[in-house]
Amino acid sequence: MNKAIRNVWVVSACVFILLLGSLSYIQFFDAKSLSANAWNSRSMYESYGAQRGSIVVDGREIASSVPSDDGYDYQRIYSSPEAYANLTGYFSSIYGTTGLESAMNEELAGTSDRQFYDRLAQMFTGGSSQGATVELTIDSQLQELAYNLLAGHKGSIVALNPKTGEVLAMASTPSYDPNALASHNNESVLAQYQALTEDSDNPLYNRAIAGNTYSPGSTFKIIDAVAALESGKYNKDSVIDNPQEYRLPGTNTTLPNYVNGQCATRTEATIEWALAQSCNTPFAQIAMDIGEDKLTEVAQNFGYGDSSLSIPLAVSESVFPADMAESELAQAAIGQFDVRTTPLQVAMTSAAIANDGKQMKPNLIRSVKSHNLNSLYEFSSEELRQSTSKQVAQQVKDWMVNDVDNGIASGAAVGGVKVAGKTGTAELGTSGLNNAWFTGFAPADDPQIALAVVYEGVDTAEGAQLAAPAAQQIFEAVLNK
Repeated sequence: MNKAIRNVWVVSACVFILLLGSLSYIQFFDAKSLSANAWNSRSMYESYGAQRGSIVVDGREIASSVPSDDGYDYQRIYSSPEAYANLTGYFSSIYGTTGLESAMNEELAGTSDRQFYDRLAQMFTGGSSQGATVELTIDSQLQELAYNLLAGHKGSIVALNPKTGEVLAMASTPSYDPNALASHNNESVLAQYQALTEDSDNPLYNRAIAGNTYSPGSTFKIIDAVAALESGKYNKDSVIDNPQEYRLPGTNTTLPNYVNGQCATRTEATIEWALAQSCNTPFAQIAMDIGEDKLTEVAQNFGYGDSSLSIPLAVSESVFPADMAESELAQAAIGQFDVRTTPLQVAMTSAAIANDGKQMKPNLIRSVKSHNLNSLYEFSSEELRQSTSKQVAQQVKDWMVNDVDNGIASGAAVGGVKVAGKTGTAELGTSGLNNAWFTGFAPADDPQIALAVVYEGVDTAEGAQLAAPAAQQIFEAVLNK
């Protein structure tokens, strides 16, 4: 009998210890991650009882909390909502948080480790809990301009300071109104969210960094040019065959040259001329000559394959495919086949060329300040990687300037200023439509801005009228300040 009682006691003690251990783990070790979970409705409801911090651009609140009289203490509101929705995301009692509302949730909610002493002081003084203010690196003029240039189209524009990595603009269209998802009317929120998720244009995607990544088209030829120079097999004077069609090895398929420039006027071309006219066949031959390994190495040196980038929004990985047949490598060299990228990655590539081969880490956050103006974070530039040598970057920069001065990127030219650029046209199957690209920087001799522009699903003529001219307007806006 005593043995049976002893066994029951041992089992009971073990169960008690397990329960106590689990409870302790949840309360002390896992509490922070559970509280930060975007789907934790209890945490969300508690947040409505505190004054959430603001998200600020150029001194103006683009996301803020105001007193509410509908059962919640505060209502989250967004100004210029569509222009900034891809950045702010939303703060919803039903669907949680996205965008910066999620990435900076601890600071905005006042629960970050850096705000411990603020919370302690508020507890002793009886003050109400308040979140920190998050100021962005975004230039409000450029952001509004970029968003307006994309109006009526699907696409994205990303602008960076190539010397520091500060994100100056990041627009994505079509957009949405986050106020509709932050509403306290649950029935309305449910209806709005369903409409947004069922919209085939995917307005909830931040096309600049996520959603469906893009084929970069001929903007990828910047990486081809770097790889050619680094291989030692080519220099600025190298001449390459420029046939109007190139039969892809092992297939009956031919790769055509670009038909809207002057490629048909020469049977041979330098890299500079082929880049300026965006000729396909010379770059396909370069890729097969230097090989997949070299092209992969250079693509990775510019950020392809990096799945860890956070700005602090998570950035989708850009992909350069592996284990390709020669025919596939030739297509990958002109930014087709299975090459996939984000507009941010394309802007980062130009920014690295602009900055003597040094790629800076992109960042959206300028500063974070507590409610009593204590500084919790101040922006400082950070080198991400050395993408290529200064000498190679300078040569490619010169070629990109020639592309604007004498090539098909002339739509981005700004009077009296050296502009570097590269266009791209990524075909969308057999539809006859393309994704139209431009990437570049200005001034070329002292770069202040690097950018990428993409318009989805346009024909070749419309793409030429949209992408490079949009870049020109953004360059002018920066240079005229």
